[in-house]
Amino acid sequence: MDLKKLITMWESKGLLKRIGQPVEAELEVTEILHRVFAKNGPALLFENVKGAKMPLITNMFGTWQRIWDIFGVDSQDALMSRVRPLLDIEPPRRFVDKARTLWKIKEVAGNLPKEVGKAQCQNHVFMGDEINLGDLPIIKCWPNDAGRFITLPVVVTKDPERGIQNFGMYRMQVIDERTTAMHWHPGKGADIHCRTSKKLGKPLEAACVLGCEPAVTYCATAPLPPDINELVLAGMLMDEPVEIVRCKTVDLMVPARSQIVLEGYVDGSETFPEGPFGDHTGYYTPRRPFPVFHITAITTDADPIYPSTVVGWPPFEDALLGKLTERIFLPFIKFIIPDIKDMALPVAGLFHNLVFASIDKQYPGQAYKVMDSIWGLGQLSTSKVVVVFDGDVDLHKEDEVLFHLGNNIDPLRDVVIKKGPLDILDHASLEEGFGGKMGIDATRKLPEEGYKRQWPDRAIMDEETKRKIDALWSQLGL
Repeated sequence: MDLKKLITMWESKGLLKRIGQPVEAELEVTEILHRVFAKNGPALLFENVKGAKMPLITNMFGTWQRIWDIFGVDSQDALMSRVRPLLDIEPPRRFVDKARTLWKIKEVAGNLPKEVGKAQCQNHVFMGDEINLGDLPIIKCWPNDAGRFITLPVVVTKDPERGIQNFGMYRMQVIDERTTAMHWHPGKGADIHCRTSKKLGKPLEAACVLGCEPAVTYCATAPLPPDINELVLAGMLMDEPVEIVRCKTVDLMVPARSQIVLEGYVDGSETFPEGPFGDHTGYYTPRRPFPVFHITAITTDADPIYPSTVVGWPPFEDALLGKLTERIFLPFIKFIIPDIKDMALPVAGLFHNLVFASIDKQYPGQAYKVMDSIWGLGQLSTSKVVVVFDGDVDLHKEDEVLFHLGNNIDPLRDVVIKKGPLDILDHASLEEGFGGKMGIDATRKLPEEGYKRQWPDRAIMDEETKRKIDALWSQLGL
């Protein structure tokens, strides 16, 4: 569902609030959002952002009810039913092999991206001196931020050798009315495309899509394998194809039902000292050189709405997106690592500091095998602390997790320390993007693992007594 239809739906349900009072894009939007999100409040449509020529919407992903609306479902189970066909592709080889043949599935074939010749995102086309980022209500989130940042962009680039497009989310600091910095981390799809273009001695075409279907915005953050089109996943999750249109000044396809598209290019040899920026870690990330994006055109809907979000000291709405990713991708993780029964990435752990996994333990050392498997899997490779529990532990109950973590480990025996890649935003590591990692085996220990005592049984009530009390319960008046 596109953004404007969602706005109409949310307003009818009382899930969106229009704010007509004049508001500053610098800091004031952040403070209002912070207070509203903390109360599980509505999406916010700021209609009078000082100095801007269009309204701003934020907190779209702030509650589960709005997230289900974004995908046109009423529950997590309904959304997951649209993902399950991906697990039924044959032959059962590597996940990447499966994903590359997903278009053969009936449920996917009808939801592949659909090219159109005319699109609402190109109702207005601005070029040359008409280009002015100052017309957009781009916010400054935190007091020590280096300036205004585009915080909810879907950045589109294309592999210059193979022609395969990538959709990612990378914040963009405004430099002036026609240029921004592109904050893409080493190894991300756009960064790889940029490095390839630089080797070939030519600029990389890019587009920044704003206000496309929020489902597409989410999928731009999803940890998909290389070369797997994010729009295919979005089509599956929405159960309708994403319409795409060719840009006006660059050879890229973008979601046709977007509100705003910034077209341009990145010269890999040109950088800008981007930052600091108040990031999702709750701390400012320092200034570092990143590529510069030059805008060649801005295209918009007839009456565009600019989308934004804020990250910072958690939780903000990115916390819900992280938990959504945890649930959607758990079946694929379990496919690759069959030992795993469940997994949890705590919001307070920022989705890379802490990983909890549970297993039905079958043999000695299994917990360590699972740790190593997690550290070898895509974006989970940057996880700082991995803790493995028994399968009867509810990983989503903090008290239960802490109980077993404290009760089931001997630090001398059950903790492993190693080195490896870390999230580049981790400010505590010895080096940027590299440092110490810890694995903790919080499972029951087997004699083969050197446990010479007998592991005690849990103290739980017997079933016969439970049945007797069930029958007596109504008479107790409790």
